[in-house]
Amino acid sequence: MKSWLYPVLLSLSLGLVWSAQAANAKRKAPPAQVASPPGDPVLGKDKADAERCIECHGVDGHGAGHANGPEGKFAKLAGQHPDYILKQIRDFRSGARKHDQMAIMARSVSDEDVRDIAAYFASQPGMKGEGGAAHTVGRRLYEQGDAARGVLACVQCHGAQGKGVAGLPLVPVIGGQEWRYLDQQLRDWRSGERRNSADGVMNQVLKPLTDAEVESLALYLSGL
Repeated sequence: MKSWLYPVLLSLSLGLVWSAQAANAKRKAPPAQVASPPGDPVLGKDKADAERCIECHGVDGHGAGHANGPEGKFAKLAGQHPDYILKQIRDFRSGARKHDQMAIMARSVSDEDVRDIAAYFASQPGMKGEGGAAHTVGRRLYEQGDAARGVLACVQCHGAQGKGVAGLPLVPVIGGQEWRYLDQQLRDWRSGERRNSADGVMNQVLKPLTDAEVESLALYLSGL
């Protein structure tokens, strides 16, 4: 083969490799999501009271305490993406997500009111834990995943410290969330009891995890 062909072939080969790598990266990246029209947080505060949202989720969205329920598994909503809240209400309403009490509430409130309520909770200072770095197993799973078992790193979609990623309004903020709530949701994803994530990704990610790993992940995230 003539010597002048080597640089040409090398350039073509590198171009194919780079193109394949770019395509793979594009496939792995979370898809962009379109945000809904914003609600009115001022109206939302009164509506959250009228619809009794604050009885479980707290007047500031940081929960109403363990005494308000036998297991203390109420989600914090402070600083949560409003579009995520709206999607969950729609899923409770349609049955895509199961919860008897939330299903009743969801059917009694309009999307317009939910947007205002979600805007109010989103405007509150974000949820914050009390330190979860000691839970090393949970931290490793969150930041690195486990490629050998097909467990994706949670940080890819939920962002650093679980505080969300710009452009992904349907992926929730989970850093600082109530740990009992987190633990139950992770177990429900793993068992298939909850199935309302896009393409079932959460069911796939959680399925290989052990009870101890689920607990460590929930404790780590709740402390952020």
